[in-house]
Amino acid sequence: MSEQHVLFDPLLQDLSDRARDEVLAAFSAVQYAAHPVAEVQLPGLRDVTLRRHVARMLKLIGRTLVHVDGTHWTSGYADDIAATLTAQGWQPLSVVDRAVLILVLIHSVAIPRSEGILTGDSWRSARPTTVDELRTTRISSEERRLALQRLRAAGLIQLSGDHSGGPSYIPGPQLQRLTPAARRRLQDQLILAAAPASPIAEAIRARNGTWTKPADVATSSTTPTEHAADGRTGEGMA
Repeated sequence: MSEQHVLFDPLLQDLSDRARDEVLAAFSAVQYAAHPVAEVQLPGLRDVTLRRHVARMLKLIGRTLVHVDGTHWTSGYADDIAATLTAQGWQPLSVVDRAVLILVLIHSVAIPRSEGILTGDSWRSARPTTVDELRTTRISSEERRLALQRLRAAGLIQLSGDHSGGPSYIPGPQLQRLTPAARRRLQDQLILAAAPASPIAEAIRARNGTWTKPADVATSSTTPTEHAADGRTGEGMA
């Protein structure tokens, strides 16, 4: 990280050597660790003053601190940076990869949440998505297999702990990097796709000022699988 010291030195120059090392260690952890980092493990996250330095360093590169479960930290794109990247058409995932990811999120998160089984705004889910639920007429088995491999490598999905019925998938740790605003937008889109006539979907439309009659929902909306195969649900996930 020595190349970045020139960028960060103005923020760190007044710190003691020890405090500087602690801030740099915390910065590296939230940026590069595969999973959110426990606050208790790093003084640079535990100490509020040092954590502000970490946040300022992240801001210089378009990132922000993301608090996870009240005790862990990671980093993600700042909302304004994500909006700019999305407006410019930046999308690191292919249409097929997005479709498979969306199906996992719909079956593991959106449907359980619309049914009241899953609460809160975490991506953690005890309801894994089976391979059968990932089958669509628009995505071949080979495309699906390769997409699952790429998504697992990227940390966007992971295998569930129960393999008794064959492989099944749950959201991966990289989704913890979404800011609260980005997480809420994506969750709303998924619920509207998965259960457009549910009470939660009605509440989302009311909050967003986009009321839709149940009859209109039933006749105009496509199925979650069709949304996913078209790669439409989840636009702007950057």
